[in-house]
Amino acid sequence: MKKLYKVPKHLKTIVLGLSLVFTLGLNAQITIGGDSIKIDYASPTEYEIAAITVDGVQFYDKGIIVMLSGLAIGDKIDVPGEKLTTAIENLWKQGLFGNIEIIADKVEGKKIFLRLKLEERPRLSSFAFKGIPRSEAEKLRDKIKLIRDKVVNDELIISTENLVKEYYRDKGYYDAEVSISQAPDTANTNKVILFINVKQNKKIKINKINIIGNSLVADGKIRRQLKDTKEKKWYSLFSTSKFIEENYKKDKQKIIDLYNEQGFRDAAIVKDTVYRFDDKTLNIDIVVEEGRKYYFRNITWVGNTKFSTDTLNRVLNIRKGDVYNQATLEGALFTSQNGTDVSSLYMDMGYLFFNVTPVEVAVVGDSIDFEMRMYEGRPAIINRITIVGNTKTNDHVVLREILTKPGQLFRRSDIIVTQRQLAQLGYFNPEAMQVNPKPDPINGTVDIEYVVEEKPSDQIELSGGWGAGRLVGTLGVTFNNFSARNMFKKGMWRPLPAGDGQRLSIRGQTNGIFFQSYNLSFTEPWLGGRKPNSLTVSVFNTSQSNGFPKSDANRVALKVTGATIGIGTRWKRPDNYFNAFYSLNFQYYDNQNYIGSLATKSYSATLGLSVSRNSIDQPIYPREGSNISFSLTATPPWSMQIKDGAIGFRKFGDDNDARFKYVEYHKWKFDLTWYHSLVGKLVLSARAHVGYLGYYNKDIGTSLFERFQVGGSGLSNFNLVGTEIVALRGYPDGSLSPGNNTGSAMYNRYILELRYPVSLNPQATVFGLAFLEGGNTYDKIGDFNPFNIKRSAGVGVRVFLPMFGMLGLDYGYGFDKIERLGSSQQRGNIHFIIGQQF
Repeated sequence: MKKLYKVPKHLKTIVLGLSLVFTLGLNAQITIGGDSIKIDYASPTEYEIAAITVDGVQFYDKGIIVMLSGLAIGDKIDVPGEKLTTAIENLWKQGLFGNIEIIADKVEGKKIFLRLKLEERPRLSSFAFKGIPRSEAEKLRDKIKLIRDKVVNDELIISTENLVKEYYRDKGYYDAEVSISQAPDTANTNKVILFINVKQNKKIKINKINIIGNSLVADGKIRRQLKDTKEKKWYSLFSTSKFIEENYKKDKQKIIDLYNEQGFRDAAIVKDTVYRFDDKTLNIDIVVEEGRKYYFRNITWVGNTKFSTDTLNRVLNIRKGDVYNQATLEGALFTSQNGTDVSSLYMDMGYLFFNVTPVEVAVVGDSIDFEMRMYEGRPAIINRITIVGNTKTNDHVVLREILTKPGQLFRRSDIIVTQRQLAQLGYFNPEAMQVNPKPDPINGTVDIEYVVEEKPSDQIELSGGWGAGRLVGTLGVTFNNFSARNMFKKGMWRPLPAGDGQRLSIRGQTNGIFFQSYNLSFTEPWLGGRKPNSLTVSVFNTSQSNGFPKSDANRVALKVTGATIGIGTRWKRPDNYFNAFYSLNFQYYDNQNYIGSLATKSYSATLGLSVSRNSIDQPIYPREGSNISFSLTATPPWSMQIKDGAIGFRKFGDDNDARFKYVEYHKWKFDLTWYHSLVGKLVLSARAHVGYLGYYNKDIGTSLFERFQVGGSGLSNFNLVGTEIVALRGYPDGSLSPGNNTGSAMYNRYILELRYPVSLNPQATVFGLAFLEGGNTYDKIGDFNPFNIKRSAGVGVRVFLPMFGMLGLDYGYGFDKIERLGSSQQRGNIHFIIGQQF
């Protein structure tokens, strides 16, 4: 028995040919069953394969292996010959075997009996990291994705080493060393344990970036385009100087974009070199060729019939002599953020199939002529609307928010507003929302698919506020996607009936014996199901005291019971962002010397009107838009009387029971919130708030109730009823208002915030913020001064969890003195909130 072919173990290149050493014309012998057969390598002998057997295989099907070799019973082969060589190659390419031999067991005449003797490569039992902490090892496990029982071959070893090195290169460790060793697993046959040895070495940072060849654009301006490739600076706290090749490639393109934006359309990086400066850093040389600066000259339009050339030029807003900027041109044609581009102009009129191609028709010196070649097509009619991903919310709840309806003309602006309205519902992840138009140019129609992803929307509210040494806690549940019609249907409690977009809230507040409050509210957002007219009904009962027993003569307390019914509407004019809310409110106040040291029983009936324009893109982490609201709440002038034909007001003298029996006031509020994305996800927020509580009768004066308590986190241990709580970070709770629980008649407040998200995951949205804030209170409108404010600044963090709402922690420092606090004023204050936003 003689080996015809053999690939020695661990040999990385396939050995072709016979395992015997020979020279041209040399005879070799194969001993078969004791007989001796001569083989002439210069004149191979043809045999027919009579049988093929496989040895040494444990984990693979032997028939499959024979098939992979390319050999088959009945094949005619030359010995020695090419088919045997090819069989070795075929099996070696599988990467499954460490040793391959083809053996002739015997030869009978012209028939040959072959045996494939194989040695399987070991399989992976487990792997471990050496030289790095456990936290790093866990991250690497996710990256390399090694699977138990995978064949351990050279490809696996090399790819694993490269993945680990790539991981460390991305972290700036360009000199990281990785080696992999193997050890047999004594508990399992033909299995090995891999030990991945890592030596990070020192992180490689960028010492210097040299800009060469520029004369028209400054070095600093070019370096600022390298957002993720920065020089090492001692003062650099928020930027990194590590070198990551992938980021460097992107940053080089940003340099070209900068030049293009300034008219240098031929600008190019002709050469760049990265080289070591020392053991810890490297240098980068970037050689640019600026070329000449170009300008727009003549712009003509071809193929436009719907809009005149003057109209298109006005929308394009590029004039002769403007600096050539490809990004500006594309934005004016296709991608203006505010929807004022030419494409939006056509798509808002239904021209979905519209297309415009800007063509350079002449370059004269430094000026470029463009011809805008247009295809308008015909207006597209919406054929079908589909919704994908609403596993909890019923179709009709989503469809009623969608402005695009079958049979209507396609309008891009309707889709944009629809996306905002779906995000505002709070049921879907705004980051995963998609709109997929599916046009049919032949029929002139379009199907629109809205893709949504449900997120948890119900909340457990847990609010807390600390003041005067006591804690007020709130526990409540809010079901934001409730379904009242399914409450009595079997099988709909999963765990609650949901999907109709109704809101049910049950809420309780307590400070033990000092304070208790209970509230129940229900909102139907589409009363009757045809129009977005909402109905809200709520009832509440609140009591607070100094904690003394009811039998104690020193006890002071305030009890309030009330109910509200409100109707909300959406306006289509001036635009779709306007809303109005009309309310009727009833309240009963039992004031037992708590406010104003008076014992009174008072009744209040008010009408309320609130008008707002809300264009904020999403509720949790807004990036763009504004919310402007104006509200007026007023009671009838109960004390007004007609005497001797003249209208006047009753005087009460010392009769406090009559003076305060019917509460009189008119309350005005204005609120402005504005968001704008600065760079990437960094958002600027600006807010302004003004409130005023007026009166009808001078003899009564400002109402004891509904005044403003300003200062702190917006919650206090006592003043949670009968007054409106207004936050002002950096100052103690309620510190800007009088200290006798009466509150102020007027306030103003301004906030400027910078926000940056840590995570936008809908399961846990996290963002940090820094703020400047100011505000003040006034006893009467004549004292109002918008610039006389108590200032503060600070930082904070917000975490939104679907089950708990918005959680927050802020530190604010108050710069100004509060006179009534004197030396006891604490300048730095920590504000902790759960379930509310400032």
